[in-house]
Amino acid sequence: MTTQTAPASIDARINSICDKLRRSNCAGAMQYVPELTWLLFLRILDAREAQEAAARAVLELPFTPSLEYPYRWQDWAAPTGEKRRELQDGPRGGVFTFANNQLLPHLRGLKDRAGATVRQQIISQIMSGVEQTRVDTERNFLDVLDDVDKICSDEVAPRDNAILSQAYEGLLLKMGEKNNDGGQFFTPREVIKAIVETVQPQIGETIFDPGCGTGGFLAQAYHYMRAKPGNQLTGDQLTRLAEQTFYGREKENLIYPIALANLALNGIDRPNIWHGNTLTGNESYGGLFQDAPTLYDVVMMNPPFGGKEGADAQTRYAYKTSATQVLFLQEVVKSLKPRGRAGIVVDEGLLFRTNENAFVQTKQWLLDECDLYCIVSLPGGVFTAAGAGVKTNLMFFNKGKSTENIWYYDLSAVKVTKKQPLTRAHFDDFFKLLPARADSPHSWTVSRADIASRNYDLKAMNPNRREQGDTRTPAELLTLIEQQGRELQAALAELRQL
Repeated sequence: MTTQTAPASIDARINSICDKLRRSNCAGAMQYVPELTWLLFLRILDAREAQEAAARAVLELPFTPSLEYPYRWQDWAAPTGEKRRELQDGPRGGVFTFANNQLLPHLRGLKDRAGATVRQQIISQIMSGVEQTRVDTERNFLDVLDDVDKICSDEVAPRDNAILSQAYEGLLLKMGEKNNDGGQFFTPREVIKAIVETVQPQIGETIFDPGCGTGGFLAQAYHYMRAKPGNQLTGDQLTRLAEQTFYGREKENLIYPIALANLALNGIDRPNIWHGNTLTGNESYGGLFQDAPTLYDVVMMNPPFGGKEGADAQTRYAYKTSATQVLFLQEVVKSLKPRGRAGIVVDEGLLFRTNENAFVQTKQWLLDECDLYCIVSLPGGVFTAAGAGVKTNLMFFNKGKSTENIWYYDLSAVKVTKKQPLTRAHFDDFFKLLPARADSPHSWTVSRADIASRNYDLKAMNPNRREQGDTRTPAELLTLIEQQGRELQAALAELRQL
C-alpha cells in the first residue's frame, strides 16, 4: 500500500469525517470542530507516546504513559483495540456507554490527581468541555473513530504532523465561516505570517498572545522560529522552544481546549495557556500558566473587534472605556519588556476615533511609551472568510522609545474575496520597502507632530492616491446622452420593422 501524505488527501479525509459528523447531530462547525478536535488529539497523543516508549526502550529506560489501559486510543478506539472488541462483543451500545460514562470523566479528572504531569493537565483541559460525545448513534461514532484512526495510521507518519496541522487549521477556519459565529477566534493565516515575519521572534525569547483564540499566532511563531536556524538547533533550544517559549490567555470555554489541542498538534509540548478573562483577571484555570513570566519579549495578537467590557475590567487600566480593543491595546503595551516588540491587528475605528477620551489618551500613551514605527492598511474583505467584514490594519511597535515618525503602507486597493484571499505575494513590496521605510506610491511617512495636530487620528490616508473622478464637462455629458438616445431610437425603429 502506498502511503499518501499529500495535503489534498488529508483534507479529503477530514472533510469526509466532517460530513459524517454533520449527519450525526453536529450540524455546524461550532459543533463538529470541537468533537473532531478531541478525537484527533487523543489519536495523535497515542501515536506520540507509543513512539516515546519505543525510544526509551532502546535505551533501556522506563516510560510512564499519560494514559493507561483501557483509556489509551489503542485500547478503546482503534479497530483492533482489546477494550473495543470487548465492548462490541458485549451488550449493544457498549462503546458509547464506555466513552460517555468512563472515558470522558476519567480524562477530565486527570488534572486533580496527586502529582499530575503537565501532559495530564493538558489532556484534562482539552477534555474540560466534553461532557459526552455529540455523535447521535454508536454506529456513526464507530465510523468516525475508524476514519480518525486511518488518518494517523495510513496517511501521516507519527513524526509528520505538519500536513495534519495545516489541515486542522483549515478545519478551524470553518468555524469562522458565515453563520458559524467563530470568526472572532480565527485570524487569516497570511495575516499572521506577515506579522510574525515583521516582528521576527528569536530563539530564547518569550512570545505572548493575551487573547489567543485558537492559537494561530503562537503556532505560526513556533514554525517560524523552528525553521529559521535550519538544523542548527541544540537539544536545549528545542526543549525551550517546545516548553518555555509560548504563552497565551483565552476566555471562551469552547475555544480554550481547541487552542491547547492546536498547539500540541503543531509540536508545542507545553502550551502555557491561561483560561480566563485577560481584561478582568478572572481565572477559570491557571494550572498551565504557573511559571509564566510577567513581561514578554514579543506580543502578537488580534483583539476582538467591537467587544464591550464592564467596570471590573476598566478598573485595571489607566484609560477607562468599555471598548475591548482599546483595553487590549493597553494590555499589550503593559505586557512588553523594555525593548519588547509587538505586532497586532486593529480595526479601523481604533485608529480614527477621536470622539472618546480613552481612544485618544490610549493612542497618545502608546506613542509616548513605544515607537509605533509602522501601520499597514489592509484591504477590506480580509476577514470576510472568517465571518467579519470590518476594515482592519496592522500595527507594529517597540517599547522603550517614543514615536517620532510613523511609516504607513497601503494595501487597501487590493481586491480580496473568499475565492481570492490575501496572499504572501501581496506583501512582497511591503517587505522590500520595510527595512528603509522608503516612500513609494503605496507608502509614506507621517511625523508625530502631524499626528498630534490631528488629535491622534492614526488612520492611513495615502497622499499618493489619485482619485479617479469624472472630468467631463456638463456639455460633454449632455452630448453623450443625446447620442446614446439617438442610438436607442434607431435600435427601436429597427425592431419595429422586424
